[in-house]
Amino acid sequence: MAELSTIARPYAKAAFQAALSADQLADWSAMLAFASQVAQDVTMKDVLDNPSLTNEQKANAFADVCEGKLSEQGQNLVRVLAENKRLTLIPQISSLFEQLKALQEQSVDVSIESAFDLSSDQEKALAKALSTKLARKVNISSSVNRTLLGGAVIRAGDLVIDASVRGKLAKLAEAIGS
Repeated sequence: MAELSTIARPYAKAAFQAALSADQLADWSAMLAFASQVAQDVTMKDVLDNPSLTNEQKANAFADVCEGKLSEQGQNLVRVLAENKRLTLIPQISSLFEQLKALQEQSVDVSIESAFDLSSDQEKALAKALSTKLARKVNISSSVNRTLLGGAVIRAGDLVIDASVRGKLAKLAEAIGS
C-alpha cells in the first residue's frame, strides 16, 4: 500500500497546487471524491484493467461516466493518469489530496467511538477540547460501539485516545500479568 501512495503522491500534490492556486480546494475535493468512487466501481475496474483498450479509450470511458462532474482540469488529470497507466490510483490521490487540504485548512477529522450516543452538547465540548489540544479545527464524526462498556475511543489521524472501560480493563490486565 505504501508503494501506491508513493506513486500517487506527485499527482495529489499537483492537483492540490492547481486547486490552491485557483482557490478551488472544495471543488477539487468533491471532484476527486466522485472520481474515486467511479474508479472503485467493479464495472469501471473491469474497463480500466481491459488490455484491449487503449489508454485514450480508458480515459474517455472514465470521463464519460464522470460527465459533468469533472472540470476541464479534472479531465486533463484523468488523461494524464490514463497515459501513465495510473487511473486506478485515483482513490489514493483523493486520500492524499484530502490530507494536504486538511493541513492547509488546519483542520483534522476526528472519529469518536463511544459506548452510548453522544448528545450534541457532549460533541461540542469534545470538539472544543480537542480543538484546543490539537490547535486545529476539528471535524467530528461519532459512532456507537456497545462493546466499549463505557467511555470512548477518539481517533485523530495518528493520535488515539482510549478512554474506554474496555481499554482500561485491558491495561489493568496487562499490568497484573507483568
